[in-house]
Amino acid sequence: MRFKMKVDMKDWDADYATFSAHKIYGPKGIGALFVKKGTPIEPLIRGGHQEKGLRAGTYNAPSIAAFGHACLCAQKELVSYADKTRKLREKLRDGLIEKIPNIRINGHTEKVLPNTLDVSFPGAEGEAILLHLDLLGISVSTGSACASGSLEPSHVLVATGLGPELAHGSIRFSFGKYSSESDVDYILQNFPPVIERLRKMSTLR
Repeated sequence: MRFKMKVDMKDWDADYATFSAHKIYGPKGIGALFVKKGTPIEPLIRGGHQEKGLRAGTYNAPSIAAFGHACLCAQKELVSYADKTRKLREKLRDGLIEKIPNIRINGHTEKVLPNTLDVSFPGAEGEAILLHLDLLGISVSTGSACASGSLEPSHVLVATGLGPELAHGSIRFSFGKYSSESDVDYILQNFPPVIERLRKMSTLR
């Protein structure tokens, strides 16, 4: 099954990019690779002639079709999705600023993804925050999903001028299509006491 989508690539500087279906509520385990024309590329799996010799193995046709359909759905819902998650993000951001003293909102105030909020909490270590929130049923990350297994501070945050301590104390909240205002209310009710407790225990103060 073939899906056609119009994508404006005139300002695209990268030679290649990857896209994962699960990021747009498609099936896990399927993705797409964009390669700019003329860019050299070597296969990771050899032995077959699929994709002009770039990939051996049988196509996962059902997942490919489902990924294409997920792209069409995401394209239709993009504006409403951005509006909804932006409102949730701003509500959480404003609530954290109001309820927790001495925090730092990382990233540009406007030029930022609508569904993601990254915050640093001086005096509280990121992994400790993550564990406490997990016990409360709140899923967050201490860095990007790509670096979730690393103990090093986010190189992106460090590149913005954030020191290692604040980078280590960074927490990333992400919202999706199933997130709600009641989720934000729950976080704002239960999260501030966690930071207060950790700061009292911390040797970073």
